[in-house]
Amino acid sequence: MSEDTGLVKSLRAALAGAPEDVTLRLHLAELLLVTGEQDAAVSEAAVVLQYAPGNAKARDLMARAMAAPGPASAEAPPVQERSAAGGAAGFDWRAAEGQVRDVVPPRFVEQEAPLAVDGSGDPGDADAWEVDAPGTVRLADVGGMQEVKDRLEAAFLAPMRNPELRKLYGKSLRGGLLLYGPPGCGKTFIARAVAGELGASFLSVSVNDVLDMWIGNSERNMHEIFATARRQAPCVVFLDELDALGGKRSRTQHSGMRNTVNQLLTELDGIDAQANEGVFVLAATNLPWDVDLALRRPGRLDRTLLVLPPDAPAREAILRYHLRDRPIENVDLGKLAKATDGLSGADLAHVCESAAETALLDSARTGTVRMIGMKDLLGAVKAVVPSTEAWFSSARNVAMFANEGGMYDDLLAYLKKKRKL
Repeated sequence: MSEDTGLVKSLRAALAGAPEDVTLRLHLAELLLVTGEQDAAVSEAAVVLQYAPGNAKARDLMARAMAAPGPASAEAPPVQERSAAGGAAGFDWRAAEGQVRDVVPPRFVEQEAPLAVDGSGDPGDADAWEVDAPGTVRLADVGGMQEVKDRLEAAFLAPMRNPELRKLYGKSLRGGLLLYGPPGCGKTFIARAVAGELGASFLSVSVNDVLDMWIGNSERNMHEIFATARRQAPCVVFLDELDALGGKRSRTQHSGMRNTVNQLLTELDGIDAQANEGVFVLAATNLPWDVDLALRRPGRLDRTLLVLPPDAPAREAILRYHLRDRPIENVDLGKLAKATDGLSGADLAHVCESAAETALLDSARTGTVRMIGMKDLLGAVKAVVPSTEAWFSSARNVAMFANEGGMYDDLLAYLKKKRKL
């Protein structure tokens, strides 16, 4: 017995250096079974099956070890009959799996929920759409932009706050508003502020949430989004990058994309007059001229609002926000706001980041920490090219030569005011 014990130790030492040696591990398991260490033999056979799941010798050895009596019994372990598949006849594999659960990981993981035929999951699961609870952001948190706030007040907020007057004048809570303008000017933030003012849930939708490779799934996703919003009413549905979700069907060659736009039109109309009551649809785009015209007909996204680069009060509020947690001294926000005319909110954030980077590098070089000053901020302003210029270059031609029905009158007025025509 001592000789066998020494051999077991030698085999274990050898396996420590070559754990994947199936032949060596089978030899160790056989020896453990002979010495009466059935549990250890089962464990070693299980490890063999981990590396070689179809190893018949390992399965046979495990069956013998689990059927063998303990070391206190004087009887030799009975050899079970072999089945045609190479395993032991009548062997309880479920019990064996339970015993080796901590040694061998499961080969297959069960799905938590059944999949649909197309592999996309349960199509009727409305909880798949993430609806944010009413937020704390209000229009008062949006600096400046008073004209935008006034339009929003007339379109959504005043009817919501005055239900008696709404009923008297027959004003429905249905409605859609299209926010358009250059990128980085706060369209998404304004949409969240509207939801906060209404005390409404917020459901943000992008093209990735809707489009699907399987035929019919994109339309179903669009329907489920609006069905969820109706259940969560009052709810603001924010359609981001509307030019991607509702592009002109005449320019779309793929039938699936055209069907998705058709489904969006159907959902905006509602099944009946009251279907979308309490569902407020806000959409945002940088390219309103690429949006399908049917989406902008009365009863759908029939009101448009131009969101321009922030005015002076808004720039001051944005700069204050991005500098609030940074070490600054003698910063004149009024002067800085004047110097940043034409910059978007994203540009202003980049100005603050660049100024902080300059101060950080100087502090690292000199070994002395210094504050961020006006010199850093004004230097960053000079280095930043307004990201809105490219957008205005494209929008200028559209406003001048494709302004059907006065759709872009507000944009023309702004371009004339800024002498960009």
